[in-house]
Amino acid sequence: MDKDQTACNFIKFIDDAPSPYHAVAVLAAQLDKKGYKQLSETTKWDVKPGNKYYFIRNQSCISAFAVGAKFVGGNPFAIAAAHTDSPNLRVRPISKADSVGYLQVGCEMYGGGLWYTWFDRDLTVAGRVIVRVSEGVFESRLVHVKRSLLKIPSLAIHLDRSVNTDGFKYNTQNHLVPIIASQVESKLVGAECGAADKHHPLLLQVLADELKCKVEDIQNFDLSVCDTQPAAIGGALYEFIHAPRLDNLNMSYCSVQALLNVSDEHLKNEESVLAVVLFDNEEVGSSSPQGACAPLITDTVQRVNLCFASNTDDVNQLSDLSLRKSFLISADMAHAVHPNYVSHHEPLHRPQMNKGPVIKYNCNLRYATDSTSAFIVLEIAKRNNIPVQEFLVKNDSPCGSTIGPIISGAYGIKTVDIGSPQLSMHSIRETCGTKDLTHAINLFSKFFEQYTQLYQNVHIDTM
Repeated sequence: MDKDQTACNFIKFIDDAPSPYHAVAVLAAQLDKKGYKQLSETTKWDVKPGNKYYFIRNQSCISAFAVGAKFVGGNPFAIAAAHTDSPNLRVRPISKADSVGYLQVGCEMYGGGLWYTWFDRDLTVAGRVIVRVSEGVFESRLVHVKRSLLKIPSLAIHLDRSVNTDGFKYNTQNHLVPIIASQVESKLVGAECGAADKHHPLLLQVLADELKCKVEDIQNFDLSVCDTQPAAIGGALYEFIHAPRLDNLNMSYCSVQALLNVSDEHLKNEESVLAVVLFDNEEVGSSSPQGACAPLITDTVQRVNLCFASNTDDVNQLSDLSLRKSFLISADMAHAVHPNYVSHHEPLHRPQMNKGPVIKYNCNLRYATDSTSAFIVLEIAKRNNIPVQEFLVKNDSPCGSTIGPIISGAYGIKTVDIGSPQLSMHSIRETCGTKDLTHAINLFSKFFEQYTQLYQNVHIDTM
């Protein structure tokens, strides 16, 4: 059996996107190739019907949208939203550490990761670095060191016999500190530099070598620790994807591919704006200028409507009309039933990999789905023969949340929470199904193509 081409394309994306900044850069390049024009939030927009645009915030958040040729102010926005960040270790602002002959890199925990999975992996760093390019001139550059640079070694069983009986116990402050070199060898390489009081000169030299700049030109950085092992298509029948950052680059990728699938021919008769918004910082609460708590969606709706309004009062009214008519798919990965922990799943809601996207419910509003928003997705799936599953947690289990309730509660947009099923969520190495990539892309594509007609016929604004 041959490997699925969609899955092959996806794992290349994962390998090229070791940080949110890289993910946005890769997807922006894909949008460029499809004729999307980049806008700046610092200048006035000139948005025209039938054209395609995107803008980037903080290098880690991207909003892309195609304006229907028949769009008029106050018409709907059909939006798929996901997030670019994943739980990982982040290099501290002052990372220089050492212990008993080892140089170490101090890190903090970003999000709620399964941190025990980070032990004994070949690790490296990726992110953005602020570099001085000339006197008084600076720029932000992406960096990805593609070799084993760091390691968090576990303690040998000979020194802790209880680990297999009492469980693996660790302290995130004391035990999740990667080693980068030995002190003896480090004395033979490099010299002290201006930032050496904050970071090991060796780390700075590695970054400088990658960026082809001088160590002293490195001003600051945002670096994520990441696994060096490439993503892989696995299983005897090539039906699984084993990779880092599936939550939530999987949904980010699928939503953008669906938007790219919208043809220019379809756009000629489209009355809505078709949009994908990929936020950052979902894993830590979304409270940032590039997170879902920021008014990025309403800013976009207002600035697009401004191009179709005659005055300020008019744009406010048109924007409000657009929001009331719009629909949001909050796309974040879902939990597949685990074969070794079946009792942790609600008996009647056990999604399986490769059987389609999952609608996520929670009556306590950890998800934004209700019967009317779920109906829209179920109807699209039924019309297009796309498999869909449904999920909620057991009554005695806690429930995670998404950007869905944040956006729907703040802006009043009808919202559904869905995601492809996966195992090992928040591990350094997660698993999902290859066929679910196609199912998700198909569902999002049909949502973009058919939402306007559904809105006109289903009367969603009265639901």
